[in-house]
Amino acid sequence: MYGLIWRSLPGPLAVRIGLAVVLAAAVGALFWCAVFPLLDELLPVDEVTVDH
Repeated sequence: MYGLIWRSLPGPLAVRIGLAVVLAAAVGALFWCAVFPLLDELLPVDEVTVDH
């Protein structure tokens, strides 16, 4: 899968590395701003029970 993405990026090596970094940052931002807030509503992370 990563090879397919790498081969589809245009340009020489320096441009490919730059595009790969931008693509990874865009995917990270998408997850941070859209996916994780949706999952936060579904997961019970605030309901912590600790027994002694």
